[in-house]
Amino acid sequence: MENKLRNFGVVSVVVLNDKKDAKPLAEALIKGGLPCAEITFRTDAAEESIRIICENFPDMLVGAGTVLTISQVDRAVNAGAKFIVSPGFDPEIVDYCISKNIPVFPGCITPSEVAQAVKRGLKVIKFFPAEQAGGVSMIKAMAAPYNMVTFMPTGGINAKNLKDYLECKNIICCGGSWMVKGDLISEGKFDTIEQMTKEAVELVKSIRG
Repeated sequence: MENKLRNFGVVSVVVLNDKKDAKPLAEALIKGGLPCAEITFRTDAAEESIRIICENFPDMLVGAGTVLTISQVDRAVNAGAKFIVSPGFDPEIVDYCISKNIPVFPGCITPSEVAQAVKRGLKVIKFFPAEQAGGVSMIKAMAAPYNMVTFMPTGGINAKNLKDYLECKNIICCGGSWMVKGDLISEGKFDTIEQMTKEAVELVKSIRG
């Protein structure tokens, strides 16, 4: 999975309010060259949306984001999620996922949180909210002593600052929602999402080659 994430460079962070949008959204991402999505558990439609995408596009890498409880972990994985993302470092969720061999990327913005992740053998951790928590400079500072992990920054990242992040060797990929904004989804503008996804993919290629 780590190789896939590095190759993608970007993970689309998606909020779905209606499960009917799940399939066309997945199609737009795949056509755009980014068969990867983190579906956030912020809405009632999240669980069923994950199930719909995983059943229709089994080769797509789908994870669940904003996971706050063990119950949500179970529901997400049962729906087909391949990885779990949490906004903060919750030891209970992390330890549960490790015990079940479920890839988990907890949010860490302090050395103490990174230390807890390293102690548990995690190789990839989320850095959230990225821009507000110090951005690339903060990641580089923490990566100096903790060079055994790579970071997946999310929060405030877009096409304008993606280059700054992806040029950092300690960053495996970035979470981004600029190509899958809520209004584009609710208005059914999946052609626009496909085009913006293509542009994001091309941007990653231009940065990482």
